Amino acid sequence: MSTDASHEVRPAADSAAGRAARTADAAGHSPEHHGGPRRKGLSERNRPLWMLIPGGALMIIIIVVPLLLGIYMSALNLDQYTLRKWISAPFIGVENFVEAVTSSPLLHAVWLSVSYSLLAMVVTLPLGIAAAIATQNAFKGRAVIRSVFLIPYVLPSFVVATVWRTILQPGGIMDEALGTVGINVGLWLNGPQTFWTLVLVQIWASWPFIYLLALSGLQSVDHEVHEASALDGALWWNKLRYVVFPYLKGPLALAFLIGMLHHINNFTLPYVLFGVPAPADVEVLPILTYVTSFQSFRFGLSAAMAFISLVLIAIPLFVYLRAVKLDDAETPGGKK
Repeated sequence: MSTDASHEVRPAADSAAGRAARTADAAGHSPEHHGGPRRKGLSERNRPLWMLIPGGALMIIIIVVPLLLGIYMSALNLDQYTLRKWISAPFIGVENFVEAVTSSPLLHAVWLSVSYSLLAMVVTLPLGIAAAIATQNAFKGRAVIRSVFLIPYVLPSFVVATVWRTILQPGGIMDEALGTVGINVGLWLNGPQTFWTLVLVQIWASWPFIYLLALSGLQSVDHEVHEASALDGALWWNKLRYVVFPYLKGPLALAFLIGMLHHINNFTLPYVLFGVPAPADVEVLPILTYVTSFQSFRFGLSAAMAFISLVLIAIPLFVYLRAVKLDDAETPGGKK
């Protein structure tokens, strides 16, 4: 090709390249990325985070703000005399916490709450597991029996407490039934029997929750595992111990934790069942906090009690979450 022809081709190519560059700039991307994936802008990358704003704002309003107000109230000498101008109430620091631990019946209430919750869970665990195993396999009327098992769980705590209060009142159904066989227990709702009354009613109301989680764990057992254990001639106890129970470890641990926290925080059941002021043997932590606040009008002291109970509840929750995290890290394919 001659020199003149080369000079004529080069300007034409340069002008074509210039037009392509101008077109690419007008479209918002460089020519070398023409046809490739478009890079996400800052707002588009953060779009999932922006969608969390409504839920986060609601959580701050409902949880964080009342928590901060409760912590602030616990540092004030807030009672019926200073409630009208509670923002300017005398600041006393940690005196409410010291009084709650040393002078008030807080430690006794914590002991009652933990002990009755633990007793209720120890009884409800085998009950729930037994009911789940009994209704796992298909049989005629299984749906009806499963529905009946869930009745105590679906009833509100107020209804459960009202029904049991009627049953256990002096001369009620329970006294009449036990009297026919010559048993005289005494007062159920007042006196030394009140603690065991609370445990009994809590067991009746909460065992279906264990039943539900145990049943969900049984559904996750592979059918091939059942067949293999049957072919190996495993006895029913060995089958439960080495085949079924390992699958129930996670659901039952979660059920135990949730059940304990629910029992410790349960205010409606003892409040309706025994009334206020409740007998000393059933003055659990929520009842004590309520009485201190709305009968003694020691709002600062009750706020300190509420914060201490929150810390006590957070400890087992943190231990459980830590154990779950370590278990996931040890699982093959889990995050280290």
